[in-house]
Amino acid sequence: MFSINFLTFRRVELLTLLLNFASKMKRIGILSDTHGFWDDRFAAHFADCDEIWHAGDVGDYAIIERLAEICPVRGVSGNIDHGTVRRRLPELDIFRCEDVKVLLTHIGGYPGKWAPGMKRLLADEGINLAVDGHSHILKVIYDRQLDLLHINPGAAGQQGWHKVRTLVKLTIDGADMRDCEVIELARPRLSTESYFENHEY
Repeated sequence: MFSINFLTFRRVELLTLLLNFASKMKRIGILSDTHGFWDDRFAAHFADCDEIWHAGDVGDYAIIERLAEICPVRGVSGNIDHGTVRRRLPELDIFRCEDVKVLLTHIGGYPGKWAPGMKRLLADEGINLAVDGHSHILKVIYDRQLDLLHINPGAAGQQGWHKVRTLVKLTIDGADMRDCEVIELARPRLSTESYFENHEY
């Protein structure tokens, strides 16, 4: 009788360990600078994510609400944001994801050219992952001096001079950051018929 209970206990203990191990890994979807533009491909590409992070210049709070239909969302406001976005989203968010300490903001700069005061903040807070936007330039850079990973996912919206819209996905497993994936979103092409149907002259 004791051996049966012991085996049952060991099975439960093993299952608990496996569940804990499985929970120590998250797939993160990262985007920025939507400027109020929604693309249904956001939902398709982020379908396997556990969290979505928006690095500002949201443009319309409805973007956050639609992303939240996919999975939990963290976001910050950017320099073009106002109204509901500005009221509901902070300019800076520092938090932990698994064993990684994250700083999320809109204007942060990048390794070698951090925004004023940002380098000291990153060092003082012991940040492992810095995520920002604003430049509309995709960057994934490791900062050896600060021992952190910097990600700017580029711009997911249509406003701006960028030619390619981009998203980023990243796996965080405990303290490990891996499987970084860059997704390029081609601008949708209209046929001649649909173009003239949707434009008045």
